[in-house]
Amino acid sequence: MNRRQFITLLGGAAAWPLAAHAQQPRERMRRIGVLVGFAVDDPAAQRRILAFAQALAQLGWTDGRNVRIDYRWAAGDPERIRRYAAELVALSPDVILANSTPATGALLQATRAVPIVFVQVAEPVGAGLVDSLARPGGNATGFMLYEYGIAAKWLELLKEIAPGVKRAAFLQNPANAAGPAQFGAIQATAPSLGVEVRPISVRDAGEIERAVTAFAQNANGSLIVTGAVQAVISRDVIIKLAARHRLPAIHSDHAFVTDGGLIAYGPDRVDQYRHAAGYVDRILKGEKPADLPVQAPTKYELAINLKTAKALGLTVPPTLLARADEVIE
Repeated sequence: MNRRQFITLLGGAAAWPLAAHAQQPRERMRRIGVLVGFAVDDPAAQRRILAFAQALAQLGWTDGRNVRIDYRWAAGDPERIRRYAAELVALSPDVILANSTPATGALLQATRAVPIVFVQVAEPVGAGLVDSLARPGGNATGFMLYEYGIAAKWLELLKEIAPGVKRAAFLQNPANAAGPAQFGAIQATAPSLGVEVRPISVRDAGEIERAVTAFAQNANGSLIVTGAVQAVISRDVIIKLAARHRLPAIHSDHAFVTDGGLIAYGPDRVDQYRHAAGYVDRILKGEKPADLPVQAPTKYELAINLKTAKALGLTVPPTLLARADEVIE
């Protein structure tokens, strides 16, 4: 899907026949800001933002009819994230949707008054975005991406699909509060599985390529790819590196497996955007972020790409296939 098609789809939401429209009181045009850490032409990001717009429409809020939605796409650029955060705050929106820890952090630096609903944030308390999950306490609340313990699950699944793995590179953003904690969870599990784990920073695609290429010089290696924004943006690079160096890789984001990655386990990100629309709706109707608890994911997905497994010479255990939510052949 290209940019023009995506914009057309979002605009088409205004024509959806919804009974909820009749229930929405006639009042001033409301305004929603959306700060996205990904590029506008990223298919996975498009699906998630479209799900958000559709869920809003089902709640009676349609772009161009009774609400205006201002989008900013930062494409993983920290400077652009900060600039766009300031731009959106300057528009005086009623609420802002932010995806990722960097986007939420930039918005909180720009305002402590405009309500913020975040998605895809791994550790909102550790990152200083909220006081606690039950009582956020400020102008931000939203939906956690996952808890630290999921990192151990990634290693277990990786060992299950590729039993010969002895080494794993953990791709993380060192600036993200969740990264070190997730690495700690993996280190606690690694000895019992006979795997040595080392961290690799993912600040940009060039750094990823150099680090993975160096790591792959020794045998029995593998990759564990977190949900860091830069890793997701660079997923084409990571998938190609894994294939070139024959490295089994597990990812936290389903989008990797769709694009050719081996296996992924993580929360349903599209579902989080739908739920975020519910929080935006409640804020537009008068509720405060401080009173809306941060929610943990309730729906997880296991996806496996059999074509990639075959290319790596791996036989996926039937028990693992039976547990998969999606198998790509």
